[in-house]
Amino acid sequence: MKAYLANGLFSLGDRLVNEQLAAAIRQAVAGIELYVPQENDAINDKTAYADSLAIAEADLAMLQSSDVLVAVLDGVEIDSGVAAEIGAFSMLNRPIIGVFTDVRQQGRENMMKIEALVRDGTENQFVYRNLFVIGLIKRNGTIASSIEDAVKAIRKLNL
Repeated sequence: MKAYLANGLFSLGDRLVNEQLAAAIRQAVAGIELYVPQENDAINDKTAYADSLAIAEADLAMLQSSDVLVAVLDGVEIDSGVAAEIGAFSMLNRPIIGVFTDVRQQGRENMMKIEALVRDGTENQFVYRNLFVIGLIKRNGTIASSIEDAVKAIRKLNL
């Protein structure tokens, strides 16, 4: 199975999440070929130079050869590069596993939170994600709320 890990890669936090997620996937899924863009120094060594076309062509080639996309959805908003990768990959009609670990997902059954939101829209204790992007993921995939659940979803694919 070939997989592509999409997430931001410029902050320490993103890079650490990518390392953790990649390690968990590689450990749990025997023989997986996992492409992690931050490991591709040809286009992502920021002390060197790669233009936008080189980056787009390299990542598109890896997306096209992948069986599954693992896309991290955390952050203030979905990373713009990740959203673009989801859009491009969705055109291949292959599974996408979203990884969304934001703790504001907890307590969805708490009626006080729901009632507060109904009374005052600024009391939103939940988190919003672009529904078009979420819909692209759900067309052929799923959204996991932890690294462990993402690994389980990949293992279920049997590709």
